[in-house]
Amino acid sequence: MKQESAAQSTPPPSLSPAPSAQPSCEDGDPQALWIFGYGSLVWKPDFAYSDSRVGFVRGYSRRFWQGDTFHRGSDKMPGRVVTLLEDHEGCTWGVAYQVRGEQVTEALKYLDVREAVLGGYDTKEVTFYPQDTPDQPLTALAYVATPQNPGYLGPAPEEVIATQILACRGFSGHNLEYLLRLADFMQLCGPQAQDEHLEAIVDAVGTMLPCSYLTEQALALV
Repeated sequence: MKQESAAQSTPPPSLSPAPSAQPSCEDGDPQALWIFGYGSLVWKPDFAYSDSRVGFVRGYSRRFWQGDTFHRGSDKMPGRVVTLLEDHEGCTWGVAYQVRGEQVTEALKYLDVREAVLGGYDTKEVTFYPQDTPDQPLTALAYVATPQNPGYLGPAPEEVIATQILACRGFSGHNLEYLLRLADFMQLCGPQAQDEHLEAIVDAVGTMLPCSYLTEQALALV
């Protein structure tokens, strides 16, 4: 699958806060911040960054429970994108991006629109464990949609979510593309990276594709 280009020349290995959020200190630099991406940010951060690391956060599970009426859907047909669900036994893989100096302001400004405004996400501080050095965790900022969010869709059977994903597209492309790029990323992380919810939706989509009408662009992703 062709990957979209990132804003930095070097892509992630192998591979939104609200205005009130404050960057945390990292490596003695008070203007350094790590941002955790677990959805479209893993392949398309679209902001300049100084470093990136693949890894995971504990205590959260990824779910396709957030409605999207802009990037992957419309007002009439909201798409399904991921958010994080607090889960004591959960583990979510993604990419942490480090921004420094002027990058911090630009990244937060961009993400406030991409996630907090258009996506309706809140921000949380999470502990990120790099894949290569899990014994050296980092504090990162993550965007999380809550049930109080007006666009929040909540749980549904995987087959229902898959049907919705197949039917929707938005400004950033088909909802199916979002699903398959995320599945691609998880495969790159290796066998230790598990996401049963994501896998179940991909399997459900696979059973529906032969008898579903898709746009030419969506078919090219399969």
